[in-house]
Amino acid sequence: MKKPASQLLAAALFTASGLACLPVFAQSAAPNDAQIAGIVVAANTVDINAGKLAQSQGKSKEVKAFAKQMVTDHTGVNKQATALVTKLKVKPEESDTSKSLKDGGVANVKKLKGLKGDAFDKAYVENEVTYHQAVLDAIDKTLIPSAKNEELKGLLQKVRPAIDAHLQHAKQIQTSMK
Repeated sequence: MKKPASQLLAAALFTASGLACLPVFAQSAAPNDAQIAGIVVAANTVDINAGKLAQSQGKSKEVKAFAKQMVTDHTGVNKQATALVTKLKVKPEESDTSKSLKDGGVANVKKLKGLKGDAFDKAYVENEVTYHQAVLDAIDKTLIPSAKNEELKGLLQKVRPAIDAHLQHAKQIQTSMK
């Protein structure tokens, strides 16, 4: 039986957060625009929180600089998303996916807080690679195709290259750590 796109998104994001053991949510329909906005805000917030921790707890200058860029860029996307939903008079809606993202982000930060030095840097960067890949897949396979509002779809298309650039940067850091 083929899984709905929303279940595949949740599975990808659980895996990216190291939470593959959590159940995939039961929402069978594609997310609506309000849920997409909620997912975007949750996904950015997760990366902002991890980035803030990496800025303070990271060891290498490269990891700290990357983390600072994640906080800056993802804060900017959240501001754009908030401005758009305000303009459209749409309230970002909680969904099982956005809740799972938040839970995964909390678990990731908790795991990272227990690490120091090179182990912290390695775990942070590995998560960033996996997380940005999952977000790109979600943007391409679920969020853009499900967005009904053209401005919301446009915002997703506009930020996609930045997410890809983050992924490539994280991979470059990961390679340099080996």
